[in-house]
Amino acid sequence: MQAQAKPFPEAGSVEADWAVRRMAATELDTARGMFFLGVLESVRTGVGEDAVATCRAVTDERRFVGFFNYPVASFLKLSQVAARLLSPRWGGFDEALRQMGMQATRSFLESAVGRTFLLLAAGDARKLVTNLPSGYQMAVSYGERSVDWKGAGDALFVMRRDFMPAAYHEGVLREVLSMVGARNPRVQGRKLGLLDTEYHITWEVPVVLPAGAPKESRWRLFQ
Repeated sequence: MQAQAKPFPEAGSVEADWAVRRMAATELDTARGMFFLGVLESVRTGVGEDAVATCRAVTDERRFVGFFNYPVASFLKLSQVAARLLSPRWGGFDEALRQMGMQATRSFLESAVGRTFLLLAAGDARKLVTNLPSGYQMAVSYGERSVDWKGAGDALFVMRRDFMPAAYHEGVLREVLSMVGARNPRVQGRKLGLLDTEYHITWEVPVVLPAGAPKESRWRLFQ
């Protein structure tokens, strides 16, 4: 008796989730071409040129220009197919999305606007997280974002009306924190609604001794 093929893990409710996200998008909801290019680059390096052609076939655009705007509905189609193709390489659909988010961040930060965003942070992870809402405004036309600080190296980043699943932005946020040298950055997304998500962002903050603080005597080390 022939064994039945197991259904793809994306089937059913997850497939419906992507479809509803696409239907919620309007013509005014756009993303920069660099993010499309980032997805295609992830597929090219992870699977190969034939897979890139498969991804391009689901969009109406023949080519993408980094800082041009394109419909986010097309980006959703592209990302869904790309994550499915990359899943075997990365051990699952969500991890494929995280890797695509990381590549998208690298593509953004290589642009002139992305380099300016990094310069404004001046290597300070707290400044970078504070500036995340304005950074996203440079990249996409939709959504509202806010930061709620819980402590040093501990913040909640809330996204309202953003179309991509949480795993994708986990990759985006973790990569951008790494770019400014944040130690052991961690990002955990939690879905609040169909298009609303919060991200718990943490990293290790170095302990800075106050100026003139007394140093421990070497003599005590031998007592």
